[in-house]
Amino acid sequence: MSEAQARELICEMGRSMFERRLTFGSSGNISLRTDDGWLMTPTGSSLGRLDPARLSKLDDTGRLVSGDAPTKESFLHLAMYRERAKAGAVVHLHSTHSVAVSCLDGIDHEDVLPPITAYYVMRVGKLPLIPYYAPGDKALGEAVGRAAARHNAMLLANHGPVVAGTSLSAAVDAIEELEETARLYLLLHGRPTRYLTPEQVEDLKRRFPPQ
Repeated sequence: MSEAQARELICEMGRSMFERRLTFGSSGNISLRTDDGWLMTPTGSSLGRLDPARLSKLDDTGRLVSGDAPTKESFLHLAMYRERAKAGAVVHLHSTHSVAVSCLDGIDHEDVLPPITAYYVMRVGKLPLIPYYAPGDKALGEAVGRAAARHNAMLLANHGPVVAGTSLSAAVDAIEELEETARLYLLLHGRPTRYLTPEQVEDLKRRFPPQ
């Protein structure tokens, strides 16, 4: 994929998620690995109105080399890439149902959502909850990095999900599956529910490792 194609893809995916109300206002950010660094959405930008020419281009040290200043949460993306060598893209959203789940008391911080569907297990797997940090707090990047060593997806408390994928399409598919599972979880909350068994989960993990 050329850089021009990568820029267009980021804008296309961002607009699609915005129009389907997976993110709002200027919240959420996207990054994509390139041969010599990363492309990222700029700080203060709406995913629904991205300009390919103004995307932030960072070199392999994380330094801005062209475009607008990158998202203030660029350190979250870089922390994911440092720990996940196969990650080709990272998506972070403030999607409604995922954020709602991240605010619930009494959820399992090691594995927030139960295995409701096969596709959640296949695309997300185990989902840890990262403790709350104020926006921009660099300690959040350290916490994300520690979790990223073992997980391709995580949920930031009172904030939203962060997901890495081998490609931008894989990352978007996974974060959309996470959001849909969060919605299902809230719909089923308090009702007797039949989740996938541990044996079924292990079988899915063998057949379909998360991307």
